[in-house]
Amino acid sequence: MKITILDGNALNPGDLSWAPVEAFGELTVYPRTSPDQVVSRIGDSDAILLNKINITEEVLSACPNLKYIGVQATGYNVIDLEACKRHKVTVTNVPSYSTAGVAQMVFAYITQFCSRTAEHSLSVHNGDWTKCLDFCY
Repeated sequence: MKITILDGNALNPGDLSWAPVEAFGELTVYPRTSPDQVVSRIGDSDAILLNKINITEEVLSACPNLKYIGVQATGYNVIDLEACKRHKVTVTNVPSYSTAGVAQMVFAYITQFCSRTAEHSLSVHNGDWTKCLDFCY
C-alpha cells in the first residue's frame, strides 16, 4: 500500500517517529504541500494523511487509486465529503485528540480571569515582588 502524508509538520515537525505508519506500507512524508502540489504528491497513493490540505472533487478525480483519507485533526472541514462518497473514499478524523489540552486551557483561562496570573507572573519576573517592603502587593 502507498501512503502519503501531505503536511507532516502539522503533526510531527521531526520529533516523532513515523515507523508505526510505515508498518502499513510504503510511506512518503512531505513537511508541507501547496495547493498546486496536492495531485502530483498524492499520485497513485492508496491512502493519505493530512491536516490542513483541501481535498476536492478535482483532486479525487485526478487520484483514482485513493481509498482512504485520514484527517489528523478533529474536523472534516478541508474534505469534500460528498465527493468522497461518490469516489468511495473512506474518510476518518481524530475526534478527541485534544481533550486534555482543551481542559487544561479552560483552567488556565479561569485562573487568568479570576486572579490575573499572567500579570502577577510578569510583575514577579520584573522584580516588583522583592521590592515590596512587606512582601505583599
